[in-house]
This record gives sequence, C-alpha cells and structure tokens, in this order.
Amino acid sequence: MSTDQIAVAVIGCGFYAQNHLNAWRDLANDGVLIAAVCDTDPVKAKAASDAFGGDWFTNATQMIEAVQPDLIDIVTQPETHRELVELTSSHGIATIVQKPLAFNWDDCCAIADAVTKSGIFFGVHENFRFQGPMMRVKQLIDDNVIGKTSFARIYFRTAFDVFFAQPYLAEQKRLAIQDVGVHVLDLARFFMGEVKHLSCETQQRIANIAGEDTATMLLRHTSDAVSVVEISFSAKRSPDVFPETLLEIEGEKGCIRLDADSQINVASKGTNRHEDASVPLLAWTEKPWHVTQASVLDFNRHVVQAFRANEMPDTNIADNLRTIALVEAAYEAARTGRTVKPKVWVDGKTR
Repeated sequence: MSTDQIAVAVIGCGFYAQNHLNAWRDLANDGVLIAAVCDTDPVKAKAASDAFGGDWFTNATQMIEAVQPDLIDIVTQPETHRELVELTSSHGIATIVQKPLAFNWDDCCAIADAVTKSGIFFGVHENFRFQGPMMRVKQLIDDNVIGKTSFARIYFRTAFDVFFAQPYLAEQKRLAIQDVGVHVLDLARFFMGEVKHLSCETQQRIANIAGEDTATMLLRHTSDAVSVVEISFSAKRSPDVFPETLLEIEGEKGCIRLDADSQINVASKGTNRHEDASVPLLAWTEKPWHVTQASVLDFNRHVVQAFRANEMPDTNIADNLRTIALVEAAYEAARTGRTVKPKVWVDGKTR
C-alpha cells in the first residue's frame, strides 16, 4: 500500500452511494483514487464507472482479486454487510461500511469478530455527527461554553415521503429507530456520553407500512445527564425542516439550541449570541439535502486522515456497537414496556 495514494473501491452504486462516490472524487487532491466500483446490477455499476472512473464489477470477490484496493467502502443494504465485511476481512483490506452495521445484534457481533480477528482498519459510515452544525455544537460543548451538560432534546421530525426514493423502507419491520434513530441515538452519545439505561415508546401512524414511524426515547447517561431522543416520519410540522435534526442541550452555565437552517443560539452566563452554521453548497449537493450530503465528504476526509495516521476512525467498531446497542435496547424497551440497559460487546462476548 502506498501512503501517497489511496485506491478506494466502492461496493454498492445505488441511491445513497452517489454521495459517497462524489465525496471520494472530491478527495482526489488528498491522494484518493476511485479504483473500482461494484454492484450486482451491471447497469448501475457501469454508470458509476462512467461517471466517477475506475473499473466496474458485479462480483465483489472478483473486484478484490483484480484491483487489490487499499480501502473498500461498502454502501449496500444492511443484510449484505456481514458477508461483505467477512470477505474484506479475510483479504485484510481496510473497510468502511454504511450504517446501520446490520439488522440484528448477532450479525453486528459477527462483523465485530471478523474485524477484530483480522486487525483491519475499520469504520462505520455514521455521518450525522459529521454534519457541520453538529460538529460546531460539539466544539462549543468541548470548549465548556455551557459547562457540564445535564439535559438534551435531540429530534428528527418530518412528514416528508421517505418511501418515494427508498420504497423498501415500507417493508421494514424495524423502521424509524433502525433507519434514522440510529443516527440520532449516536448524536446523544456524541454529545452526552454513554448510556446507563433507556425507555422507549413507538407508534405507527402511517398506513400500509410494516414498522414504527415514530419513536420517543428517554435516556439516562452514565454522567447522570438525561436526554430525550425523538424520531418521526409522520410529524405534521409547519414548516417541515426535513432532513434537519434539531436539538437543545442544557448545561450548568447555559444552553445551546440548534434551530432550523443550521442556526445556533447560545445562552451562557447571562448573555445570548447567535451563530450561522450553514453549510455551503458543493458542486454535487443540493438543498435541502446539502448538510447531510456534505457530511459524507467530512466523514470520508476523517477516514483518510485516520488511515494515513494508522489510527482507527472515531466511528470504529467498538464505538458503533455502543450505538447499535442503544437501537437494540430501544426495541426491547418498546416491546416490554420496561427500562433497558444496553448490551455491551467485550472481547467477542455480549454482556
């Protein structure tokens, strides 16, 4: 492997993968080369190759053997992640994989086992924490602007038709928490620290779907802070700020509020100030998606920096399993009506 150039191969060339491909292309000046693309649909694979470069394949094993990339970016449906990560691990190739890691805890642990045993560089593409406004909020917290945090409300509420571009979502028995809730739960950890226990209530307010469209979770963090995490695909809000995540975080010295259009308001020590944390449009991003699209570029840049430094990315396997454990705990809490402690994966075992 050359540290001067990183040859990246992308597996999965569908709807969201276009953001990954654009982001990798934007990192060409950082020494990134799209060496290959792969999709079981030859039309998608060839279209991606024509647009972004690299050889195209319909078989991941054949691609690995032919190209021998430095880094593989897996942007496929979650049910394929375990098999693909076990494949890349067996070849000793650095890998990142789109969230969620898998649809169930056992597959997530199997992925963790494969990654740990092979020792490969590995990260999960958990990008909400890499959104520009979220990184700014985290910086304010780390700079002790509001002191020790004690409460947060983090919410993603919309009535946008998420099923139009991704119709398979209507068939998922685990929907709101698994699809977007994993991001928002990760933000709760990112801002407030690890979770001691949580409770959860779900609702299904949209007709003809298999899973929950609304979830409300109450988290007690190990710091004794409390957070409320909300996800809804059926919230009749006006204006509807899709696809923005909004929040308010209270501390001993003040409060940070992230409002619509990436506007941050900070109250601290009796003063109030406003910050515009808007993310500029890139050549390939468009409103209202641009904040989430740009976060892909920021995440990929973080991956490149960690890879070159021979360090694991922030969203490494151990970190992401803690977020996945919150997803599992939320579903168990909703099913049982009880407060649930999240699972812990240590040394290949669940505790």
